Amino acid sequence: MATDTLVHENTEATDKSAWSGGKSPFKASYGKLMMWYFLLSDAFTFAGFLIAYGTLRFSMPTWPVPDFVFSSFPGGFHEKPLYFVTLMTFILLASSYTMVRAVQEGHQENKNGVVVWMFWTILGGIAFLSCQAWEWNTLLGKEHMTVTKNPFGTHTEKGIYLTADGKAEGETFDAGASYLLHKAGAGHGDAHAEGDAHAEGHGDGHSDHGAHYEGPGDYADAVVNEDGFILKKFKVLEGDDAGMIKTESLGPKAFGALFFFITGFHGFHVLSGVVFLIIIMVNSGTGLYTKRKNGYEMVEKIGLYWHFVDLVWVFVFLVFYLL
Repeated sequence: MATDTLVHENTEATDKSAWSGGKSPFKASYGKLMMWYFLLSDAFTFAGFLIAYGTLRFSMPTWPVPDFVFSSFPGGFHEKPLYFVTLMTFILLASSYTMVRAVQEGHQENKNGVVVWMFWTILGGIAFLSCQAWEWNTLLGKEHMTVTKNPFGTHTEKGIYLTADGKAEGETFDAGASYLLHKAGAGHGDAHAEGDAHAEGHGDGHSDHGAHYEGPGDYADAVVNEDGFILKKFKVLEGDDAGMIKTESLGPKAFGALFFFITGFHGFHVLSGVVFLIIIMVNSGTGLYTKRKNGYEMVEKIGLYWHFVDLVWVFVFLVFYLL
């Protein structure tokens, strides 16, 4: 009887010590554990967006080619496929390194080191957001792509472009090659474009970036849709519709909607991260975290968030810019 009572008391003592809250689960503090939960849920959100993009991408008969869409570079350079987005990726990944250095300095309770490396991380985040703003401005202002309108596409049939009077121009394109439709009175990457602008296609179907566009007289009879885009006429050369005269249509609107939504959602994460980085850097500079003697845990938590944002961008780059 005494033995049973002793065992019962020992069991109760063990249960109380196990559930007293004195031990941190997974050897992580409550704050870091909650950060991991948040990042996991956010990862599912981004995964859903990217899977939706991939599903639509491969279910459409025509889809813009990233090498063609994202080929502009600041300074008036064109035909530089993915150069600019590669620069953006390098900037963001470099900011991950500076964030690692800030966390390391925090573990050593080095206040000045934390502030310096967080400052460089903030500059990297601002540089990335500036690059994204330039990219959006180019697509919205010069290419006239919106969440509901997408002038980029790929040819579904082989054909030859025609002039307004129905005469062949001699520019043959192949199915699968890229094209870009322009708005009347707007040029593509060319400050010299005037009047009803229209990009002539090369033999491979690619628009001529930086070309000088013809005046309004050459396209006075061109087909212009309700959104003001010039729909160029072409004669089908192969297939069941060979010999028919058709007009090129706008690309799938889902491309523009998904691009601005996914990259904008990621950009919002970067912007939020920059704001929190600034707040935590200021707190670090005032010595707030030095008093806690916990290895600058707050810096480590914002570091987890920043690395997550960088990792997500790698997947966005892979799925959106390379597929």
